[in-house]
Amino acid sequence: MLGRFYEWLHGRWPAGRVERLPVVAEDGTTAVPGLLVAGDLKGVPLLKFALDSGARAAARVADELGEGEREGLDLAILGAGVAGLAAAVEAKRRGLSFEVIEAAEPLSTLVNFPKGKPIFTYPTELEPAGELHVGADVKEALVAELREQVAAAGIEPRPGRAVAARRRGGVFEVELARGAPVVARRVIVALGRSGNHRRLGVPGEELDKVVNRLHDPAEFAGRRCLVVGGGDSAVEAATALAEAGAEVTLAYRGAELSRPKPENLERLRAAEGRAEGPGTLELRLETRVESIDADTVRLDGPAGRQGLANDVVFTLIGREPPLDFFRRSGVPIRGEWRPARVLSLVGALLVATFVYQWKKGGTWLPIHEAFAERGWFPFQLPAAWERLGGAFANPASLPGTLKVTIGEPGFWYSLAYCLAILFFGWRRVQRRRTPYVRAQTIALAAIQVVPLFLLPYVLLPWAGNNGWFDGGALGAVADELFPRVGYGHGREYWRAFGLVLAWPLFFWNVFTQQPMWGWLGISFVQTFVLIPLAIRRWGKGAYCGWICSCGALAETMGDAHREKMPHGPGWNRLNMLGQFFLLLAFFLLATRALAWAFPGSVFGSAFDAVFHGLPALNYVWFVDLLWAGILGVGLYWHFSGRVWCRFACPLAALMHLYARFSRFAIVAEKKKCISCNVCTSVCHQGIDVMGFANKGLPMQDPECVRCSACVQGCPTGVLQFGRVDGEGAVVALDSLVASAVRARESAGAKRA
Repeated sequence: MLGRFYEWLHGRWPAGRVERLPVVAEDGTTAVPGLLVAGDLKGVPLLKFALDSGARAAARVADELGEGEREGLDLAILGAGVAGLAAAVEAKRRGLSFEVIEAAEPLSTLVNFPKGKPIFTYPTELEPAGELHVGADVKEALVAELREQVAAAGIEPRPGRAVAARRRGGVFEVELARGAPVVARRVIVALGRSGNHRRLGVPGEELDKVVNRLHDPAEFAGRRCLVVGGGDSAVEAATALAEAGAEVTLAYRGAELSRPKPENLERLRAAEGRAEGPGTLELRLETRVESIDADTVRLDGPAGRQGLANDVVFTLIGREPPLDFFRRSGVPIRGEWRPARVLSLVGALLVATFVYQWKKGGTWLPIHEAFAERGWFPFQLPAAWERLGGAFANPASLPGTLKVTIGEPGFWYSLAYCLAILFFGWRRVQRRRTPYVRAQTIALAAIQVVPLFLLPYVLLPWAGNNGWFDGGALGAVADELFPRVGYGHGREYWRAFGLVLAWPLFFWNVFTQQPMWGWLGISFVQTFVLIPLAIRRWGKGAYCGWICSCGALAETMGDAHREKMPHGPGWNRLNMLGQFFLLLAFFLLATRALAWAFPGSVFGSAFDAVFHGLPALNYVWFVDLLWAGILGVGLYWHFSGRVWCRFACPLAALMHLYARFSRFAIVAEKKKCISCNVCTSVCHQGIDVMGFANKGLPMQDPECVRCSACVQGCPTGVLQFGRVDGEGAVVALDSLVASAVRARESAGAKRA
């Protein structure tokens, strides 16, 4: 039963992992000052992006070094692919002294493409920086025009294989596999992902008949060929071989070919179904290679283990990026854990523990008492405010109202929360320049500042202190929503959080000793009427991505860390932890309601035991303090800002149920998808967005919070927000542009 529920809720969706790459900022910089990365190691395997990143990296080096005579090399460029040569051309134009080091031949990746391979040079509106440009759309013509430009610029790469680039004082020593090291002030790494071809790991793979690239299909006419792989390269090679007269078998371990472009799949189907002709093609899915011999290949597939007569094997299963080079050079690898990262995680959790214990007024940390006794930060904040004197200490003025508020840790925490959202929200808008991000960030900041900070901490206390709630209709509303108490401002204005934060995320207005009917009504309408209706049309992100305060911090302060969220089937199973918290919340609601109905019964004791009675295991400590606070924020810098939202938030867990009936989807234009995996890597909910795009399916994973990172980051503008019908057909697309590519296209059209 539980397995079927998981399959219905989360398990049915793609759950691909993210490829490990070096941690590189958008401008190409790394954790090692002076070492930049250009080309597809930044995550986007497109020629124009490679040209642009290479030229911009060289320009950055020139700007940093400035003008003037210097001894030795200014720059070492590792790799003579498209990005490396673009960097070299720009470096020469800017007057830098440099060397280009290449282990194979210049433009080797392009040269090793199959004969006549079409080359895609989109996005069409992108004009790369620098003077190296491309216009041809077929391999041979493209290589020719690039070689001509490189020769005209006088660029001559030096043979050599870089092993590491180590910083020694103000310069780098680039260690080579052979020969003396190259010393330079800056290094641009443009090695691409061609570090090592992936291996099958089977007996016989070392035979000469096993190759990992196809140059001229005509050479294999009449021969028995096995192509292993399921991407565009494998499909293109298999089709070209069959069209050239070879007897081809294409083996892929998956159940379907989802990654190749539609036009490649059409050619494959045509070759597979051709009854006459010199060549043949057979597709075998869910098939793995077990061993390779001189004349045969042993395969394991749906029909069992079988031997296949064979002359040549093409293993086109991708390549591993040169991660060892980056490890030796001190550049962190995305997703890898080193001692320094573990220590920083421990430090972040300790700081979060201190902050949230202070906010809750807890004292079980001995250090709290020491800080409080000495008046150290943050315990000295109320006294520091009062020492300002003047209007800040005048009880008759607005700051006088604040005089009570500033004694509450929650005020200072909420103020810091607002400032963080405003600052990091501004940075997010600068980083992701789309109308969607701008509107979403403004909405999140406005909701956090006004109803979640100014209203409970400033406006309502000021109104109460000035007699607004002493009688009449406003007094009756205040008595119902903000009952009188004998401390603080005399009323519980903090309950105003419930106007925005719905149950069971904000549970204090529901789990009360006596029913507060006003808040119960508001909470019911929020949780069971308004939110389901919004999700039906706009998806779970209508609340998580545009309203919720947890989402506001995740989308602003957590924006730069979103690629750190783990992906994969195992992590998707952990999503079910939120359902446990939701079940616990409903249990508390039921026992609370029964305790109201039967005062003095065992139900009240059961509620108290689970809610706040069991030491360190009760709902308040375990869910609200530990998960929503200490872990939810403490893990921001190591697991992205959506850890709480994805794995533990009970309201999000409830919205996952609603989202299964939503019409919201991220729709994909499959023919433009280049399988770069950028969309999946930036999803801080762990969704395999590329898995949907590859299949041309609308992305309807209930985890989606509509943050737009995948849509914004897609280099070819494949993705868009929209709505689909029950059959998955697109019925509408959002008018608010979330794609950076489409935003540039729109801006260009307006200028034209």
